[in-house]
Amino acid sequence: MKNCLRLMLLIGMLLLALCSGVYAGEAPVASLEALTDVQKYNRAIHIMAMLLVGFGFLMVFVRKYGRSALTATYLLVSVSIPLYFVKESLFAPAAPATIIDTLILAEFAAASLLICAGAVLGRMKMQQYLFLGILFVPCYALNEWLVLNGGLGLISGKVVDTGGSIVIHAFGAIFGLAVAASMTTRQEYETAIESDENSDKYSLLGSMVLWVFWPSFCAALVAPADVPKTGVNVILALCGSTLATYFASVKLRGKISAADIANATLAGGVAIGSTCDLAVPGSAFMIGILAGVVSTFGFAVIQGKLTDWSKKVDTCGVLYLHGLPGLLGGVVALFVASGINVGAQLTGIMVTVVTAAVTGLVSGKVLAVMGRRVAPYVDAEEFDGEEGEEDVVMAIAAEEPIA
Repeated sequence: MKNCLRLMLLIGMLLLALCSGVYAGEAPVASLEALTDVQKYNRAIHIMAMLLVGFGFLMVFVRKYGRSALTATYLLVSVSIPLYFVKESLFAPAAPATIIDTLILAEFAAASLLICAGAVLGRMKMQQYLFLGILFVPCYALNEWLVLNGGLGLISGKVVDTGGSIVIHAFGAIFGLAVAASMTTRQEYETAIESDENSDKYSLLGSMVLWVFWPSFCAALVAPADVPKTGVNVILALCGSTLATYFASVKLRGKISAADIANATLAGGVAIGSTCDLAVPGSAFMIGILAGVVSTFGFAVIQGKLTDWSKKVDTCGVLYLHGLPGLLGGVVALFVASGINVGAQLTGIMVTVVTAAVTGLVSGKVLAVMGRRVAPYVDAEEFDGEEGEEDVVMAIAAEEPIA
């Protein structure tokens, strides 16, 4: 299996090299268009900060798995962006995108992949994260084609999803949950996911980085004239979800939960995505409040009950940060966007859910063939250092490895 992985990576690099000439011959653009591309580049760098620093540190809340979480983030981003460029080169869209547009679209794919990986964080070997990326990007591109580009004629009309509530957040979350459904073992279910004061602080740092740069994520590809309005809407939605998270967390738990503050505060950015360039400030703020309440309720009430009922583990709670708020954003578009095609919007949501669930289940079965970790949620199995080594030794001694 390792040889197969190396071969697939080699083939991917060769394809990227063969296709690299597609952008080499781009004609010079007019000065105004060049300025627009420079502005897009700046937002693309903001998104890269979200991917590596934001998502990376958000996922270090697992106390003994921080080094692995950050390394997996590096690898997932590094495999998904080149793969998306290969896809664009082999299957050129009807309206060719500029190279900076393609970079941003590739970053969107990477963000969706990181969301997906959050569902199974701590329960895969490092090379399995790479293989997850190889499996995920074609599935993500397929859904993107079906929902946003009218692939196979399944959707007759435009799906409103500017900032990716549906095709980025909901797809990544449902795909990851399907993978988790295929791979979660009894030992993983019974192993507690530990956090402490320090790991929570780093997770909150990652959340703040995501919060700061989220307006650039949603405004990355909107028309220049709509960038200010989009940014304001996203900030107000994030403010709404942050305030709602605080009050809901105290109401539902009795005290503030660091997990709620690190995650549910971002739900407004997820939910406003579909209509980030269409909403007015008041509706954006209300969308954020609603998303914050839904997300916090998910973390505080639904997560424990659903885990016990299904015996499946969603490590980062992607269903409650990205899945439910993403679907909420897609549905809210029906009431916010004027002249929306209701049938197309609802069909786009359904196609995304089905595509993510089916491809995720299949991908989980494929990943399971590569074996399992001896002990979940610890660095020591693959990293130097003593932290977590006792968990690995105990798992081996008990002769209950995941494999």
